[in-house]
Amino acid sequence: MGSYETGRFARVGDLSEVTSLTDVAEVVHQMLADLREHPTEWENHTLDRFLDALAAALEGLPSRYANRGQQLPNTTTWKILAEALVTASGYE
Repeated sequence: MGSYETGRFARVGDLSEVTSLTDVAEVVHQMLADLREHPTEWENHTLDRFLDALAAALEGLPSRYANRGQQLPNTTTWKILAEALVTASGYE
């Protein structure tokens, strides 16, 4: 990567299919496998950067949904959690 390029998000399966705790666990397994295969390609490939980005991704969820013309659901779903986790891998 050149100095002007940023990292990428984790490559995982279709998040629209996430409906359970088991599905979120599978997303995390896929994220871990992707990180191990491409350890420096993620934008946030260290724990401290990932956790910082995760906090920002969670705080930014209402805006993210609004940008899609949607309202953040009142009840958090497993899909929303999975989206936040994957977003944190590449959040700038």
